[in-house]
Amino acid sequence: MDAMAVSTREGRTQGPAWPVHDPARMARDFLFWRHLRVLRARSMRHLHRLADVMAGDRERAVRRTAYGVAMEENWSDRTYAYCHYGTYGTYLADLIGALDQPFLFLDIGANQGLFSLIAARNPACEGIVALEPVPDTHARLTRNLALGCAPGHAQALNFGLSDCDGTRQIATCTAHSGVATLEHHRPSGGPGIASIAVEMRTMASLATHLPGNLPIFVKIDVEGHEATVIAQLLGSPLAGRVIGIFFEHDCRWSDGAAIAATLAQAGFAIVRHYGLGRHFDALALPLEPVAASAPQAGQGQLQRFREHA
Repeated sequence: MDAMAVSTREGRTQGPAWPVHDPARMARDFLFWRHLRVLRARSMRHLHRLADVMAGDRERAVRRTAYGVAMEENWSDRTYAYCHYGTYGTYLADLIGALDQPFLFLDIGANQGLFSLIAARNPACEGIVALEPVPDTHARLTRNLALGCAPGHAQALNFGLSDCDGTRQIATCTAHSGVATLEHHRPSGGPGIASIAVEMRTMASLATHLPGNLPIFVKIDVEGHEATVIAQLLGSPLAGRVIGIFFEHDCRWSDGAAIAATLAQAGFAIVRHYGLGRHFDALALPLEPVAASAPQAGQGQLQRFREHA
């Protein structure tokens, strides 16, 4: 039976053999190298902005990022600089690259599309659905996916996932598109800060855009709205197709207790933290595949996440 076959009584889609990242390497990365990458990205961003001002009006340039995918230049945005200089590390890219049987990549909070573009390079990725509710960012996402995806391979949807259909206010920052949030931990005023109306939809609405019966690998980056998104995802009939969830978590504004409860109830376990301190990423996998492919994982990690959160 292949690594992505349906194998459990509940029709749960089994996941692949996920790469295991060395804890010592991660400690060095997050204590030292990541800070240097951030410093480089921030410094070079200002130099590129100055060069753009001196060059005047010109066509949008396309540059290849540290991840090997091409993106439209956007030096006014710190998030783009982080994409260009590889600030986010290789951990999620490694996980996406490990998928060697057909899968669908669901990118919730896609921003300008870095990880969707990385997924598009994997021959096993048979479809990409990328959600980005902020109109200007969605426009860049659409253009970037056109650069790196075959026609019809990727959908860039201009809405976010939440617990009800309708319009919500989202706080945005012109200097850092990646901090846009539906929650209330960002300042409501100040230079570059604005609140705009965006469209939100439930999982029932999103499901109509998810093709076929492909196993689904999910990336979630929604700046504090993770508990709602994960509850929508795992409370839907499509939950059995989910082979992995990689999500951002910040203990200052993410609801760790709610996330832990939802994951446990759905039969998922957090198997790895990527990062140190209050802000980190986490990988959650279904328990049955975890038992076969990641024996170090289980309820112990979930409990530690609950306590840390």
